[in-house]
Amino acid sequence: MKRRLGVWSAAPLVVVLLTAAGCDDAPAPRAEPAAVAPATPVARVCAKPGSGPAKAPAGAVTVDPAKVGDLVAKTKKSPPHTTFWLRPGKHRLASDRFAQVIPKKGNRYLGAPGAVLDGGKRNQYAFGGSARDVTISHLTVQRFVAPPDEGVVNHDSADGWVIEHATIQHNTGAGLMAGARQRVRANCLRENGQYGMNAYKGKGRISGLVVEGNEIVGNNTGDWERKRKGCGCTGGVKFWAVDGADVRGNWVHDNRGTGLWADTNNNDFRIEGNVLEKNDGAALIYETSYNAVIRKNTIRRNNWVEGRRYADRGDSFPLATVYISESGGEPRVKARTDEIEIDRNVLEDNWSGITLWENADRFCNSPANTSSGDCTLLVKDTERCARPGITKEPLYADCRWKTQRVDIHDNRFVLDKAVVECTTKCDRMAVLANYGTYPDWSPYMGERVAESITGKQHNRWRHNTYVGPWKFVAHDPSRVLDFGQWQAAPYRQDDRSTLRTRAGD
Repeated sequence: MKRRLGVWSAAPLVVVLLTAAGCDDAPAPRAEPAAVAPATPVARVCAKPGSGPAKAPAGAVTVDPAKVGDLVAKTKKSPPHTTFWLRPGKHRLASDRFAQVIPKKGNRYLGAPGAVLDGGKRNQYAFGGSARDVTISHLTVQRFVAPPDEGVVNHDSADGWVIEHATIQHNTGAGLMAGARQRVRANCLRENGQYGMNAYKGKGRISGLVVEGNEIVGNNTGDWERKRKGCGCTGGVKFWAVDGADVRGNWVHDNRGTGLWADTNNNDFRIEGNVLEKNDGAALIYETSYNAVIRKNTIRRNNWVEGRRYADRGDSFPLATVYISESGGEPRVKARTDEIEIDRNVLEDNWSGITLWENADRFCNSPANTSSGDCTLLVKDTERCARPGITKEPLYADCRWKTQRVDIHDNRFVLDKAVVECTTKCDRMAVLANYGTYPDWSPYMGERVAESITGKQHNRWRHNTYVGPWKFVAHDPSRVLDFGQWQAAPYRQDDRSTLRTRAGD
């Protein structure tokens, strides 16, 4: 699903991370299934960036900001595994728009306090090339003009890079790209035109990605969803075909659009201990992907702009702040888990809660598949997903991304409509699909997918705490339930969960 975006607001000065305490699955009933643990400080990297070395480390090559192109020239002259120390001041590249630093294997680029690499709104890229194991730290990289879908730092998605304690801001395109085994730690990714980071590799998959302790704020200043309606090409961070990622301890806030978005054949994600707040769209989208743990995150005040836009135009779709779209647990795809587990999170005053969704018309080889050209990880040859083979197993099941084996437990969902300033359509938890109609050779016509996602694909809510006027949607958008109907047959959801319409009740 593609998202429509709106304006973003100024970041708050102080934020804390509230995480839900761990709970076991013992059979004894509990009065409060999801408790709240003590507060933990969140990453405030942009306000307090780490300082680089004030003096050149032993053996480092010193780079002079007074000499235009000095960093490029000294990189070319020096052997691999050289450390470069950038003096305080504004460093510039040659005026050619393609002028950029091409590191050699193992190079390290360290910024002194006040060191800035400035593209002057003419250079497209800061660091590119295919060299592995490059480190960039304590450096501000700004005002580069990468084209859409391209990035300024690690432009060519080389492997093994470490980007830490850097400020990457005010660029067009993406602040940085990602390669395999990349470490992105304690950075300020701020106000870039399209993404803070675009985790995309043109050839091959990205594996072993770590995104930890970053502040990711105010990205998509170019409002690209309006320029390319339905492009699905914006957000704080976008992940494509990443096989193994740890996303932890980040503060993702005030982005125009989605905070974190994993789209198309991602697998084996652990999204833990983050604060996701005040993003115009969903805090998190996990789309056409597999096997994830989403745990101990604080998720608050997200999706107000997009949710209100949908409601104002009369759209009945339960647009949620955590959106699981055609994604699920798949034991045949190797990962650290074989399900999507969403547990011990606190969701507070968002526009709706969690939606599990399948588009009955979206499958391999279907014209309705917006990830055109891609097939599931279970079918290598997309052309096999056609009649007559697709009408029978295993292709009937394997040609579609399925929202299955999603376990939502021990979370706390709080909603105060006065805070969100809404009267309707902001209070929903949902599991549903559309009515299959297209293409005419589809084997998924009618209510088949809706019946499967609702009752046959092992999706369940349990042991959760609800505070507020929550409603529940099952099977299709028209089937809106109260808590008792949601818990009763045939749905039987939220076993041993509690609901209080107001705090203190």
